[in-house]
Amino acid sequence: MKQFIITLCTLCCLTAGAQQFQQEFGNPRKDFVERIATPNHSDSRYMPEQTATLRLTAREGGVPLPDGTVVRFKCGPEMMLPQQWDSTVFVSGEALICMGTMTEPGFLACQYEYMAGGHRQTDLVKVAFAPELINSYTQLPADFYRFWKQAVKEARKVDLEPEYYDVPDATNDEFVTQLVHLHVGASKWMYGYLTRPRNAAAGSCPVVLVPPGAGSGRIFPSDYFPRQGMVYLKIEIHGNDQRLDNDGYEALRRQCEGYERRGIESRDTYYYKDVYAGCVRAVDFLCSLPEWDGRNVIVTGGSQGGALTIVTAALSDKVTLCAPFYPALCDLGGFLHQRAGGWPKFFSPHYNGSPDESAMQTLQYYDVVNFARQLTVPTFMSWGYSDDTCSPTSVWAAWNAIVAPKQCDITPTSGHWRFSSSQEKCLRWMREQLRD
Repeated sequence: MKQFIITLCTLCCLTAGAQQFQQEFGNPRKDFVERIATPNHSDSRYMPEQTATLRLTAREGGVPLPDGTVVRFKCGPEMMLPQQWDSTVFVSGEALICMGTMTEPGFLACQYEYMAGGHRQTDLVKVAFAPELINSYTQLPADFYRFWKQAVKEARKVDLEPEYYDVPDATNDEFVTQLVHLHVGASKWMYGYLTRPRNAAAGSCPVVLVPPGAGSGRIFPSDYFPRQGMVYLKIEIHGNDQRLDNDGYEALRRQCEGYERRGIESRDTYYYKDVYAGCVRAVDFLCSLPEWDGRNVIVTGGSQGGALTIVTAALSDKVTLCAPFYPALCDLGGFLHQRAGGWPKFFSPHYNGSPDESAMQTLQYYDVVNFARQLTVPTFMSWGYSDDTCSPTSVWAAWNAIVAPKQCDITPTSGHWRFSSSQEKCLRWMREQLRD
């Protein structure tokens, strides 16, 4: 609660500082350095053997950059760029970079930088080569479904034992927010912020589960989905008490570091086993609430939360809609085949302390591609091409594995984030898909 208040105060201070700047110096409506990078194919998609070029346009205060301004760049398969840089120059505010081509489906990346406005301007652009033909390198174990059916069955033997704590700062005349503590496995607990429309009638609300992105930081409540008449639960996956002060919480957070590798030696001991099953139990909890309409169960999240969205929708018999954004944990073995894989990039040459390749025996049971193959419910997925956390190659591998009804929103210029328009499209899709 204290952290929530501190965050709110910080936002107020930042807002006040911005208002003071505007009063003194005016309100800039554009960046001083305006720039755009445009591939020669407007949709950033190519067929193998076609050549991709990138046109950079840049202006300082509306004036083209001086002729001769140097651009350094390097191009290659995504996440596997060469060490050496090439260079070209701006002429009349434009510079042209030849990115090259690919002979197989995948993504080509260009990292570039130049000086303008007194600062180093840098960006990463990726383009796709026949992405609809990208296949996963992840094998589906013969006992995959049986393994997870048993894991969920064991988790469901444990009573959820929900404990509720009021959150006055996120409760008002429209919504009621509580912090809930759930027993989701034999030795697994999760916290979550539960927000419900105040005075919602019994059986009137769809329910929405939002798993978290990677890491072990605090989570925060939101009224985004409750404003749509939905009951919302945002969970964390480590069992860290959200009521602790900063020092206490930081101590817990440090204990979670490296969780994505814990127990990776075996499918039975890997950290994510209890997490995956625990997300199913979080759905069970939502479906136990009196407000649930008995028909609509939505799961949505981004990055690790996107991965857990697909996993939960595949494992839970209650989920009716699946809406992941740029999911992690997809096609994890891609790096072993000289192709970009998904976060946590275990086998990337840049990963610190990569596990032994034998870990792939475990990871086949956790790779999100294998859960994407199991999906049966309508799915909306959104991702960008300039993402260097969850590679678009790995996301496409998961997307191509889905045989359920699906709709995508691809925004090539976005990275490991989403445009507001993508969220709006997702919400419209959700509302169109709701069961009466």
